[in-house]
Amino acid sequence: MPFKKSISLALSLVVLLSVLAGCSTGNKNAKESAAPEASSPSASSGSSPSASQPAKDVKLTFFNTSAEVNTVFEELFKTYRELHPNVTIELIPTPIGGAQLEKFQSLIASGNPATIANLDPGTILQYKDKFLDLESEKAKYEQLAKPGAVDGALLDGKFLGIPWTAQGYGLLYNKRVVEEAIGGSFDPASIQTRSDLAAVLEKVEAAGKAPVMIHGADWSLGAHYLGLTYSLQTGNVEENRKFVEDLKNGSVSLTDNPQFMGLIDTFDLLKKYNARKKDPLVADYNKDSADFAKGEAAFYFMGDWTWAVVGPLEGRDQEFGIVPVPISDNPSDFGNTHVAYSEPKLFAIDNSGSTPEQQEAAKAFIEWMVTSQEGQDAIVTQMGLALPYKDVKAQGSNVISDAVAGFVDQGHVINIGVINYFPQDYWAKTGASMQKYLVEKLDRAGLAKEVEDYWKSMAGK
Repeated sequence: MPFKKSISLALSLVVLLSVLAGCSTGNKNAKESAAPEASSPSASSGSSPSASQPAKDVKLTFFNTSAEVNTVFEELFKTYRELHPNVTIELIPTPIGGAQLEKFQSLIASGNPATIANLDPGTILQYKDKFLDLESEKAKYEQLAKPGAVDGALLDGKFLGIPWTAQGYGLLYNKRVVEEAIGGSFDPASIQTRSDLAAVLEKVEAAGKAPVMIHGADWSLGAHYLGLTYSLQTGNVEENRKFVEDLKNGSVSLTDNPQFMGLIDTFDLLKKYNARKKDPLVADYNKDSADFAKGEAAFYFMGDWTWAVVGPLEGRDQEFGIVPVPISDNPSDFGNTHVAYSEPKLFAIDNSGSTPEQQEAAKAFIEWMVTSQEGQDAIVTQMGLALPYKDVKAQGSNVISDAVAGFVDQGHVINIGVINYFPQDYWAKTGASMQKYLVEKLDRAGLAKEVEDYWKSMAGK
């Protein structure tokens, strides 16, 4: 969901249903002095600090763009104060889905920045000079986090934000519907090519069920589906950025690009079997998610964030999973056995107005939050999010996140970090072109031209 205003608005619209936003005001002039006392990392004890703790009172402020879980953070701050009485953390709330960036900008402009900010990576990149370089913390988090999590959080090669949640997307499946259609147990690993997917979709339709749900919103079509074009070029974010630069200068053609062409071939297959083909642009997210959860479609192009809608539903099915979006009939092609994956929010520490004591206390709190039982319970159990860390003891109910985690553990993920460098409107503009293609107001050549024209208009920006 929320993959920035480029994807966050997208996912904000969804993460609005998923989990994320909020904050309080910073006080850079707080006169705390601290004598850090080093302590060894601890991944489980809430009472045992895992980073340097201040000896005197320190006040931190926390700017949160995950407003749906403001109260969870506030309770977590109270717990931390009970364990560390000399550290006070104040929330700076922001409204759900709107005016968050403006509020963040106003804090920076006023010289009163928040000590810790929970932000989209793209925003951190935009204001990178305002945040603390966390290179000294990088090795520690590489040990704590799952493989690739820290690399996925790097911005222009710098470790400016600590990952704390992860999201994945692809083709979700309703196990009951699929197994009833195929007449036996469904192995998600059996979908490795477009032909594999087509065979299952055909069986589902023959069984009298809608094979797949395509959500017709511009963020889903532009950011998530078409957006795979840029991340599927290679497994390297910097090389994928080069591909986008080539689009801007007109030196590559999408109709000559196998990843784009393969994605659109697969999209044509999904269109053929779309449960919403009679009215594909209605794009009612709650209804689409609920109908899928109750068995009105076997597959659903969406992400694990939809659990915020699916989880609480009465009368829903119980077993769900995820398969990749195959782009060819060669199982070894990159992406055919991989799901899209990112860390949509990072914790960044201010370096424009916060004291060294505040910065050290902020580091200690963030490490405690992602490694302690209390912090993990808040994030995984109460917020319903996935942590990109190895030693997670908390239990959540999001079975789709669990399915994504299986791909992460195998290293079968598509790093979509290239989107952190995209302009704010890319998903809306290219998503509109995808909507026209979905309702057949554009052919493939026209779609490619509109997308290429968009990127050419961004040349030099």
